[in-house]
Amino acid sequence: MRHTYIPDTTLTEGQRAFRADVRAFLRSDKVRRSVETIRRCPPDREAGPLEVYQWLGERGWLAPNWPERYGGAGRGVAEAAIVTEEMCLAGVPDDAHVLSVDIVGMFLLHVGTEDQRRRILPSIASGERIATVLFTEPGCGSDLSRLTTRAEPDGDGWRLHGTKIYNQKTQFSDVGLCAARTSEGPVPYHGITLFLVPLDSPGVTVRTIENMTNDRFHEVAFDGIRLTESDVVGSVDDGWRLLNEMLLLERTGIDFHAKIRRWLDSVVTEDLLSDPVLAARHAELDAHLRAAHALAWRVITEIGNGRQDPATAAMAKWYVTEQARDVIRFCLDATGLPGLLSSWDPDAPDLGLVEAACRYAPTYRLGSGTSEVMLYIIATSALELL
Repeated sequence: MRHTYIPDTTLTEGQRAFRADVRAFLRSDKVRRSVETIRRCPPDREAGPLEVYQWLGERGWLAPNWPERYGGAGRGVAEAAIVTEEMCLAGVPDDAHVLSVDIVGMFLLHVGTEDQRRRILPSIASGERIATVLFTEPGCGSDLSRLTTRAEPDGDGWRLHGTKIYNQKTQFSDVGLCAARTSEGPVPYHGITLFLVPLDSPGVTVRTIENMTNDRFHEVAFDGIRLTESDVVGSVDDGWRLLNEMLLLERTGIDFHAKIRRWLDSVVTEDLLSDPVLAARHAELDAHLRAAHALAWRVITEIGNGRQDPATAAMAKWYVTEQARDVIRFCLDATGLPGLLSSWDPDAPDLGLVEAACRYAPTYRLGSGTSEVMLYIIATSALELL
């Protein structure tokens, strides 16, 4: 595999040194062996809490931009992006990291109470605990304004009823960040509240849903589980605003870029580049990925400077993930039929990386907001077409 091109022109010397340290650790034999074990996981099993997360947590690197009192390293957004990028380039599964650190953790850091932060964040930052996200429902997809899960008033608290679907890592999580309707009004965006839901409570039922990737989905049903004021994240009825503001931090595209870049780099050899047709296709794809990388880091830089532009974030997420199809087609042409062998086949090249990429690539246009939703944001926020 060729060395991944990563221009660090926007980083300080300290941040470049940090990247070098993180990269060296994630490319160490210890981490390589752990990742290989995960990739060889049989189809009837799914990797749970990862020892690599705990090793990163020991260094304060799993959530490097969190304050030290919560298990972080007191660094910035750029260092957090570096860890995410290097994890994906090294093949470390990042779904639990995105859910726990980048979403649930960041919500609590920005709008959680001090009690919530001290109860939950240190164990997430240490890699000992996983949190999940409970937003999507069977009937609303990406349009959370249509959610029907409701939290009904019950004395000084609420009773939660409803169903969430397509949630990941739920079977390993003991807490979920759940969006529920707490009031009705003429505007569907009003009346949504975010709750921390203990998933081991009576009245919570989790059902596994198989899908074409190695990471299972789940359906979570709530039958009157009781919630209190201490479970509310932010303010009651203010969930829609928080979702829109906080999920911008998820849409840098840097994680998707690193995964797609890893696919492309994994198939490039000197023999391949000696073929003028494949070499020309590779050069074009490489150029697109460099542009995607620059766009993703532009979003990261803006977030680090306190600017959050939904249109730029949507552009980055859309452009990065749209590269997945062309890259995987190139990878299949480069590897031929052996590229379709899975990691469970001893003859699979690179532990079935290309085969797995074929299954994951379509999901990138859906995760963190569909491509269609991203185009709508661009059209309305940047181009003012609607």
